[in-house]
This record gives sequence, structure tokens and C-alpha cells, in this order.
Amino acid sequence: MEKLKGFQKQYLRGIAHELKPYVFIGQKGITASLIKSVDEALDKHELIKVRFIDFKEKDMKKEITAEIEKLAVCELVGAIGHVAIFYRQQKDPGKRVIRVPDEKRIQGFK
Repeated sequence: MEKLKGFQKQYLRGIAHELKPYVFIGQKGITASLIKSVDEALDKHELIKVRFIDFKEKDMKKEITAEIEKLAVCELVGAIGHVAIFYRQQKDPGKRVIRVPDEKRIQGFK
């Protein structure tokens, strides 16, 4: 998977604004079932929110999000407060829901 550029992440954060969290991280932290849930949600939706319930420390959240990125083969798009946003493009082009722009468009110009 190619790394997302800043404007692409910004675009995805805009889409994610209206989403509800699909996965919740409790006191057990990263478990096999958590990664499976993230993986299944990404397969179905491509863009998901993950909510931290028991982890309030910023450093712990950074460690957990990095581990999710690695294990679920996805990319962190943004993190605000106790919510992290992850994206992974659907492997099957026919099932893709989200079209991430390839180039930055400046409003008013073509």
C-alpha cells in the first residue's frame, strides 16, 4: 500500500467526520479479536473510526495505533482525542467505496 499524502489524509478525515466508531479498544488493549474486528471493518468500509475507552495517555494511544497499522496493514489518517481514524483501500476495485484524489485540487482552478 502506497503511503497517503497530506491532502489525501485531510480528504479522508473530512469523510470520517460523520462516521461513528466501529471498533472500541478496552482495557485489554490489542488482542487477536481486536485486530480481526479492525480488519473486517476495513474490508467492509475502507475508512473506520476506532475509539479508545480505557487508554487516556497520549503515548499509549500512539503505541496502540502504530501496532494496529502494522498488524491490520492499514494507515492512520488522523487521531483526535480518544478516536483514531484508519484507512485501507479495498483490494477489489469493484467493491471500492471511497475514491481518494490523486492530486490536490485548488478551489477555483482546474
